[in-house]
Amino acid sequence: MGSNKGFMVVFSLLGSMVLMFLTIHEWYIHKQKTAQVSIKEQKLRKDLLRKPCADVNQSLVNLNKIDLNNFIVDDKHGILYCFVPKVACTNWKRTLVALKHGEPYPNPMSFKGDWVHQWGKFRFLRQLPKAEREAKLKHYTKFLFVRDPFVRLISAYRAKMQKYDQYFYDGYVRPILQQYKNQTNLPLSYKEAMEEGFHPSFYNFIQYIVDPQTETYAPFEPHWRQMHRLCHPCLIEYDFVGHQENLQEDAQQLLKILKLENAIKFPPSYENMTSGNSVMEWFQGVPIEDRRKLYKIYEKDFQLFGYRRPTELLDD
Repeated sequence: MGSNKGFMVVFSLLGSMVLMFLTIHEWYIHKQKTAQVSIKEQKLRKDLLRKPCADVNQSLVNLNKIDLNNFIVDDKHGILYCFVPKVACTNWKRTLVALKHGEPYPNPMSFKGDWVHQWGKFRFLRQLPKAEREAKLKHYTKFLFVRDPFVRLISAYRAKMQKYDQYFYDGYVRPILQQYKNQTNLPLSYKEAMEEGFHPSFYNFIQYIVDPQTETYAPFEPHWRQMHRLCHPCLIEYDFVGHQENLQEDAQQLLKILKLENAIKFPPSYENMTSGNSVMEWFQGVPIEDRRKLYKIYEKDFQLFGYRRPTELLDD
Protein backbone atom coordinates (compact mmCIF):
# COMPACT_ATOMS: atom_id res chain seq x y z
CA MET A 1 0.00 0.00 0.00
CA GLY A 2 2.85 2.37 1.01
CA SER A 3 4.73 1.59 -2.20
CA ASN A 4 1.62 2.47 -4.23
CA LYS A 5 1.41 5.84 -2.46
CA GLY A 6 5.09 6.47 -3.12
CA PHE A 7 4.65 5.55 -6.76
CA MET A 8 1.67 7.94 -7.07
CA VAL A 9 3.68 10.78 -5.50
CA VAL A 10 6.61 10.17 -7.86
CA PHE A 11 4.24 9.89 -10.82
CA SER A 12 2.50 13.13 -9.81
CA LEU A 13 5.85 14.92 -9.47
CA LEU A 14 6.97 13.64 -12.87
CA GLY A 15 3.68 14.78 -14.36
CA SER A 16 4.11 18.26 -12.88
CA MET A 17 7.66 18.45 -14.20
CA VAL A 18 6.56 17.37 -17.68
CA LEU A 19 3.73 19.94 -17.60
CA MET A 20 6.16 22.65 -16.46
CA PHE A 21 8.61 21.68 -19.22
CA LEU A 22 5.85 21.82 -21.84
CA THR A 23 4.66 25.20 -20.53
CA ILE A 24 8.20 26.63 -20.66
CA HIS A 25 8.72 25.12 -24.11
CA GLU A 26 5.44 26.61 -25.38
CA TRP A 27 6.39 30.00 -23.89
CA TYR A 28 9.80 29.83 -25.59
CA ILE A 29 8.23 28.91 -28.94
CA HIS A 30 5.68 31.71 -28.54
CA LYS A 31 8.49 34.17 -27.75
CA GLN A 32 10.44 33.07 -30.82
CA LYS A 33 7.37 33.44 -33.06
CA THR A 34 6.60 36.88 -31.59
CA ALA A 35 10.19 38.01 -32.26
CA GLN A 36 9.96 36.72 -35.86
CA VAL A 37 6.66 38.57 -36.38
CA SER A 38 8.19 41.77 -34.94
CA ILE A 39 11.21 41.54 -37.26
CA LYS A 40 8.93 40.95 -40.24
CA GLU A 41 6.66 43.83 -39.19
CA GLN A 42 9.64 46.19 -38.89
CA LYS A 43 10.77 45.27 -42.39
CA LEU A 44 7.30 46.01 -43.76
CA ARG A 45 7.14 49.37 -41.99
CA LYS A 46 10.58 50.44 -43.21
CA ASP A 47 9.80 49.25 -46.75
CA LEU A 48 6.63 51.36 -46.66
CA LEU A 49 8.76 54.42 -45.95
CA ARG A 50 11.20 53.75 -48.76
CA LYS A 51 8.64 53.57 -51.59
CA PRO A 52 7.12 57.07 -51.26
CA CYS A 53 10.57 58.48 -50.44
CA ALA A 54 12.26 56.98 -53.52
CA ASP A 55 12.14 60.26 -55.45
CA VAL A 56 13.42 62.37 -52.58
CA ASN A 57 17.09 63.37 -52.48
CA GLN A 58 18.13 61.73 -49.21
CA SER A 59 21.48 63.46 -48.94
CA LEU A 60 22.30 64.50 -45.38
CA VAL A 61 23.16 67.91 -46.82
CA ASN A 62 19.41 68.56 -46.87
CA LEU A 63 19.32 68.29 -43.07
CA ASN A 64 20.59 71.87 -42.97
CA LYS A 65 17.27 72.95 -44.51
CA ILE A 66 14.97 71.30 -41.98
CA ASP A 67 14.35 71.70 -38.28
CA LEU A 68 15.75 69.07 -35.95
CA ASN A 69 13.88 70.26 -32.87
CA ASN A 70 12.43 66.85 -32.05
CA PHE A 71 15.61 64.75 -32.12
CA ILE A 72 16.95 63.73 -28.70
CA VAL A 73 20.50 62.34 -28.50
CA ASP A 74 21.61 59.68 -26.00
CA ASP A 75 25.38 59.36 -26.45
CA LYS A 76 25.72 56.81 -23.65
CA HIS A 77 23.63 54.22 -25.51
CA GLY A 78 24.03 55.47 -29.09
CA ILE A 79 20.35 56.42 -29.50
CA LEU A 80 18.60 59.07 -31.60
CA TYR A 81 14.91 59.45 -30.76
CA CYS A 82 12.57 61.64 -32.80
CA PHE A 83 9.66 62.35 -30.48
CA VAL A 84 6.16 62.95 -31.81
CA PRO A 85 3.81 64.74 -29.38
CA LYS A 86 0.75 62.63 -28.49
CA VAL A 87 2.57 59.39 -29.34
CA ALA A 88 3.88 58.11 -25.99
CA CYS A 89 6.60 60.77 -26.02
CA THR A 90 6.32 61.54 -22.28
CA ASN A 91 7.02 57.90 -21.41
CA TRP A 92 9.91 57.68 -23.87
CA LYS A 93 11.38 60.85 -22.38
CA ARG A 94 10.97 59.33 -18.91
CA THR A 95 12.82 56.24 -20.14
CA LEU A 96 15.64 58.31 -21.63
CA VAL A 97 15.96 60.34 -18.42
CA ALA A 98 16.22 57.07 -16.46
CA LEU A 99 18.93 55.83 -18.85
CA LYS A 100 21.02 58.93 -18.11
CA HIS A 101 21.53 57.51 -14.60
CA GLY A 102 23.86 54.66 -13.73
CA GLU A 103 22.73 51.05 -13.37
CA PRO A 104 20.52 49.86 -11.84
CA TYR A 105 18.39 52.35 -13.75
CA PRO A 106 15.61 54.07 -11.79
CA ASN A 107 11.97 53.37 -12.63
CA PRO A 108 11.02 55.76 -15.49
CA MET A 109 7.69 56.44 -13.78
CA SER A 110 9.56 58.05 -10.88
CA PHE A 111 10.09 61.10 -13.12
CA LYS A 112 7.11 63.46 -13.35
CA GLY A 113 5.71 64.34 -16.77
CA ASP A 114 6.25 68.10 -16.37
CA TRP A 115 9.84 67.50 -15.30
CA VAL A 116 10.82 65.42 -18.34
CA HIS A 117 9.47 68.06 -20.73
CA GLN A 118 12.07 70.59 -19.55
CA TRP A 119 14.43 71.06 -22.51
CA GLY A 120 17.54 71.30 -20.32
CA LYS A 121 17.20 67.61 -19.41
CA PHE A 122 18.16 66.48 -22.91
CA ARG A 123 20.77 66.94 -25.61
CA PHE A 124 19.28 67.75 -29.01
CA LEU A 125 20.64 67.02 -32.46
CA ARG A 126 20.09 70.64 -33.50
CA GLN A 127 22.64 71.76 -30.87
CA LEU A 128 25.51 69.84 -32.48
CA PRO A 129 27.94 70.90 -35.23
CA LYS A 130 27.10 69.65 -38.72
CA ALA A 131 29.83 66.97 -38.84
CA GLU A 132 28.79 65.56 -35.47
CA ARG A 133 25.12 65.52 -36.48
CA GLU A 134 25.94 63.56 -39.62
CA ALA A 135 28.12 61.06 -37.73
CA LYS A 136 25.38 60.34 -35.18
CA LEU A 137 22.75 59.99 -37.90
CA LYS A 138 24.92 57.38 -39.60
CA HIS A 139 25.95 55.34 -36.58
CA TYR A 140 23.34 55.71 -33.83
CA THR A 141 20.14 53.65 -33.54
CA LYS A 142 17.40 55.95 -34.81
CA PHE A 143 13.77 55.40 -33.83
CA LEU A 144 10.37 57.06 -33.72
CA PHE A 145 6.85 56.05 -32.71
CA VAL A 146 3.80 56.96 -34.80
CA ARG A 147 0.03 56.75 -34.48
CA ASP A 148 -3.11 56.82 -36.60
CA PRO A 149 -3.12 60.50 -37.67
CA PHE A 150 -6.80 61.15 -36.89
CA VAL A 151 -6.60 59.44 -33.49
CA ARG A 152 -3.53 61.55 -32.70
CA LEU A 153 -5.50 64.65 -33.71
CA ILE A 154 -8.32 63.73 -31.33
CA SER A 155 -5.78 63.18 -28.56
CA ALA A 156 -4.25 66.62 -29.27
CA TYR A 157 -7.70 68.22 -29.08
CA ARG A 158 -8.43 66.53 -25.75
CA ALA A 159 -5.08 67.57 -24.27
CA LYS A 160 -4.75 71.13 -25.61
CA MET A 161 -8.27 72.39 -26.40
CA GLN A 162 -10.27 70.81 -23.57
CA LYS A 163 -7.45 71.17 -21.02
CA TYR A 164 -5.27 74.16 -21.79
CA ASP A 165 -2.72 76.38 -20.08
CA GLN A 166 -2.03 80.08 -20.69
CA TYR A 167 0.22 79.35 -23.67
CA PHE A 168 -2.39 77.30 -25.55
CA TYR A 169 -5.22 79.63 -24.48
CA ASP A 170 -3.47 82.76 -25.81
CA GLY A 171 -2.08 81.17 -28.96
CA TYR A 172 -4.85 78.83 -30.03
CA VAL A 173 -7.97 78.43 -27.88
CA ARG A 174 -8.89 82.12 -27.68
CA PRO A 175 -8.28 82.84 -31.41
CA ILE A 176 -10.25 79.71 -32.41
CA LEU A 177 -13.19 80.73 -30.21
CA GLN A 178 -13.13 84.22 -31.69
CA GLN A 179 -12.73 83.12 -35.30
CA TYR A 180 -14.91 80.04 -35.58
CA LYS A 181 -17.37 80.42 -32.69
CA ASN A 182 -17.77 84.21 -32.94
CA GLN A 183 -17.24 84.62 -29.19
CA THR A 184 -16.21 88.04 -27.93
CA ASN A 185 -15.28 89.49 -24.53
CA LEU A 186 -13.32 86.37 -23.62
CA PRO A 187 -11.35 86.41 -20.34
CA LEU A 188 -7.63 87.11 -20.51
CA SER A 189 -6.83 84.44 -17.92
CA TYR A 190 -6.95 80.79 -18.97
CA LYS A 191 -8.06 79.80 -15.46
CA GLU A 192 -11.04 82.10 -15.68
CA ALA A 193 -11.84 80.81 -19.15
CA MET A 194 -11.70 77.21 -17.90
CA GLU A 195 -13.95 78.04 -14.94
CA GLU A 196 -16.49 79.66 -17.26
CA GLY A 197 -16.40 76.61 -19.56
CA PHE A 198 -14.91 78.15 -22.69
CA HIS A 199 -13.80 75.37 -25.05
CA PRO A 200 -13.67 75.13 -28.84
CA SER A 201 -15.69 72.22 -30.18
CA PHE A 202 -13.84 69.47 -32.02
CA TYR A 203 -15.34 70.87 -35.23
CA ASN A 204 -13.97 74.35 -34.40
CA PHE A 205 -10.54 72.75 -34.02
CA ILE A 206 -10.87 71.05 -37.43
CA GLN A 207 -12.06 74.32 -38.99
CA TYR A 208 -8.89 75.96 -37.70
CA ILE A 209 -6.64 73.22 -39.12
CA VAL A 210 -8.23 73.11 -42.60
CA ASP A 211 -8.34 76.91 -42.90
CA PRO A 212 -5.66 77.82 -45.50
CA GLN A 213 -4.81 80.93 -43.46
CA THR A 214 -3.62 78.82 -40.52
CA GLU A 215 -0.43 77.56 -42.18
CA THR A 216 0.06 80.88 -43.95
CA TYR A 217 0.28 82.61 -40.58
CA ALA A 218 2.57 80.03 -38.88
CA PRO A 219 3.51 76.31 -39.08
CA PHE A 220 1.23 73.90 -37.24
CA GLU A 221 1.88 73.59 -33.51
CA PRO A 222 3.88 70.33 -32.96
CA HIS A 223 1.00 68.55 -31.19
CA TRP A 224 -0.92 68.51 -34.48
CA ARG A 225 1.89 69.03 -36.97
CA GLN A 226 2.20 66.12 -39.42
CA MET A 227 4.49 63.37 -38.14
CA HIS A 228 6.59 63.30 -41.30
CA ARG A 229 7.26 67.04 -40.90
CA LEU A 230 8.56 66.47 -37.39
CA CYS A 231 10.75 63.43 -38.10
CA HIS A 232 11.61 63.63 -41.83
CA PRO A 233 11.51 59.90 -42.71
CA CYS A 234 12.44 60.63 -46.33
CA LEU A 235 15.75 62.14 -45.23
CA ILE A 236 16.55 59.93 -42.24
CA GLU A 237 16.69 56.15 -42.50
CA TYR A 238 15.16 54.89 -39.26
CA ASP A 239 16.25 51.64 -37.65
CA PHE A 240 12.95 51.18 -35.82
CA VAL A 241 9.43 52.45 -36.45
CA GLY A 242 7.10 51.81 -33.52
CA HIS A 243 3.31 52.09 -33.53
CA GLN A 244 1.29 53.44 -30.62
CA GLU A 245 -1.35 50.79 -31.40
CA ASN A 246 1.21 48.12 -30.48
CA LEU A 247 3.09 50.23 -27.95
CA GLN A 248 4.14 47.79 -25.23
CA GLU A 249 5.26 45.04 -27.62
CA ASP A 250 7.11 47.48 -29.89
CA ALA A 251 8.78 49.18 -26.93
CA GLN A 252 9.98 45.82 -25.61
CA GLN A 253 11.30 44.86 -29.06
CA LEU A 254 13.20 48.14 -29.34
CA LEU A 255 14.72 47.75 -25.87
CA LYS A 256 15.83 44.27 -26.94
CA ILE A 257 17.53 45.71 -30.04
CA LEU A 258 19.27 48.22 -27.75
CA LYS A 259 20.26 45.36 -25.39
CA LEU A 260 18.36 47.06 -22.57
CA GLU A 261 15.35 44.74 -22.22
CA ASN A 262 16.58 43.33 -18.90
CA ALA A 263 17.86 46.65 -17.57
CA ILE A 264 14.80 48.90 -17.80
CA LYS A 265 11.03 48.55 -18.21
CA PHE A 266 9.03 50.85 -20.46
CA PRO A 267 6.16 52.47 -18.52
CA PRO A 268 2.61 51.13 -18.98
CA SER A 269 0.12 52.99 -21.17
CA TYR A 270 -2.26 55.53 -19.69
CA GLU A 271 -5.76 54.22 -18.96
CA ASN A 272 -7.41 57.28 -20.54
CA MET A 273 -5.41 57.00 -23.77
CA THR A 274 -7.48 58.00 -26.81
CA SER A 275 -8.84 54.93 -28.55
CA GLY A 276 -9.24 54.46 -32.28
CA ASN A 277 -12.67 52.90 -31.72
CA SER A 278 -14.37 56.25 -31.10
CA VAL A 279 -13.15 58.08 -34.21
CA MET A 280 -16.56 57.92 -35.92
CA GLU A 281 -18.23 59.51 -32.88
CA TRP A 282 -15.73 62.37 -32.81
CA PHE A 283 -16.24 63.16 -36.49
CA GLN A 284 -20.04 63.02 -36.49
CA GLY A 285 -20.29 66.81 -36.20
CA VAL A 286 -17.69 67.46 -38.93
CA PRO A 287 -19.07 67.93 -42.48
CA ILE A 288 -17.69 65.47 -45.04
CA GLU A 289 -16.08 68.29 -47.07
CA ASP A 290 -13.96 69.27 -44.07
CA ARG A 291 -13.13 65.62 -43.32
CA ARG A 292 -11.76 65.29 -46.85
CA LYS A 293 -9.72 68.49 -46.54
CA LEU A 294 -8.34 67.19 -43.26
CA TYR A 295 -7.37 63.87 -44.82
CA LYS A 296 -5.48 65.68 -47.61
CA ILE A 297 -3.48 67.55 -44.96
CA TYR A 298 -2.51 64.29 -43.20
CA GLU A 299 -2.54 61.98 -46.22
CA LYS A 300 1.24 61.61 -46.34
CA ASP A 301 1.28 60.45 -42.71
CA PHE A 302 -1.36 57.82 -43.48
CA GLN A 303 0.63 56.55 -46.47
CA LEU A 304 4.16 56.67 -45.03
CA PHE A 305 3.32 54.96 -41.77
CA GLY A 306 0.95 52.29 -43.08
CA TYR A 307 -2.41 53.55 -41.82
CA ARG A 308 -5.43 52.78 -43.95
CA ARG A 309 -7.50 55.54 -45.54
CA PRO A 310 -10.62 55.92 -43.32
CA THR A 311 -13.19 55.40 -46.08
CA GLU A 312 -16.07 55.33 -43.57
CA LEU A 313 -15.34 59.00 -42.80
CA LEU A 314 -14.56 60.21 -46.31
CA ASP A 315 -16.90 58.42 -48.74
CA ASP A 316 -20.61 59.17 -49.17
